[in-house]
This record gives sequence, C-alpha cells and structure tokens, in this order.
Amino acid sequence: MIRKGFIFDLDGVIVDTAKYHYLAWKKLAESIGISFTEEDNEQLKGVSRVRSLEKILAWGNKELQEDKFMELLAVKNNDYLEYIASMDENELLPDVKRVLQFLLDSGQPIALGSASKNARKILKEVHLYAAFHTIVDGNDVTNAKPDPEVFLRAASGLEVTPLNSIVFEDSLAGIQAANNAGMTSIGIGNPEILKEADYVFQDFTEMSNEFLHQLIHQ
Repeated sequence: MIRKGFIFDLDGVIVDTAKYHYLAWKKLAESIGISFTEEDNEQLKGVSRVRSLEKILAWGNKELQEDKFMELLAVKNNDYLEYIASMDENELLPDVKRVLQFLLDSGQPIALGSASKNARKILKEVHLYAAFHTIVDGNDVTNAKPDPEVFLRAASGLEVTPLNSIVFEDSLAGIQAANNAGMTSIGIGNPEILKEADYVFQDFTEMSNEFLHQLIHQ
C-alpha cells in the first residue's frame, strides 16, 4: 500500500476559531474607525495576520506608521488569545475526533498545516496535540496560502510526497494552496466558495469512514 499523508488546517476545520478572529478584528477595525462585517472576515480566512491588517486598512483607505501597525497586530493577538484561553474539547467541530481516530486506527500519518501562530496552544487546549505526527504553523513558514509552503513542509514532515498527500481546508486560499502543491484537496464548508476543491463536504458528519478508506487505498 502506498504511504499517504493527511494534512488538516486548523481554523474552521478542527475548531471554529473564526468567530474569535472576527471579534478581535472587529474590535481592532472599529478602534481605528473602520467598519468590519462577518463578510469581511470571510476574506481573511487562511490569510496571515500581517496581510489581514493590510486588507482592513485598504478597505478603510487608511495608512499607518510601521510602529503603530505592529502595535495593532499585538493588540489583536492579545485579544484573540484571551478568547481562546477558555477553549476546551467542546469547541471541536462535529465528527473531527471520529475522522482523526479512524485515520490513526488505520495507521495513517497526520499533520497540521495552519497559518495560525497559536496552533500548538489551541491543539493543547482541545486535547488533540498528541494526535498529530507533525505540526507546521505560522511560526514555521514565510509564505501565506495560496502559496503551498505550509502543506509542502507538512508533507515533508510526514515523509510523504505531495501526490500522496490529502489536505482538509475550509478556505479558498487553502484549497488553492493544496492544489498548487499537487495534493488532493478536500473542502470543508460552502461548496460555492470551495468549488476548486477535489471534494467538498459541508462538515465531517457528511464524510463516511468508507470515503476515508477509499482515500487511504486509492
């Protein structure tokens, strides 16, 4: 059997931290006089913190000195960290544990590939840290999705080829990153947004063990 590798994004795939990012970005944007909606937040999914603030400033037609820019990034992250400090296993998205357990029981290597710089902390909060054979997060990469760097590093950590890597993602940028890496892309979320993925499921409750078995053996 060909060795496969399964790579999971974090936000919106394993846990729903998007709501905490939204609250923290909204607080920041409004503090500098820029309105911020949930639709705006959708455009920041899978995007680095620096690029996210650049986008918000562009939407508000504002510019900041670099020291103020860095200060706001720190404020946003501190607000976000306060929100996630109270996370527990109840924050896991439906059937995530079943899918991870099926893959582990099947002897499959699992990686995390996330833009989040807080990925390790979050995995520990929800008691999933030990499930991952390798973790690549925002501290480990320089290029943001749709650049494939994060997934290529994850595949390397699992010692599998991109061709034999399967990526679970909830953002268009993430799906594009997986496709750019030559990996199998599986969208978790809205089929309209994720239509570039090889497969799309609304959430893991729609993904059967039989489908996972097929991925392992195809």
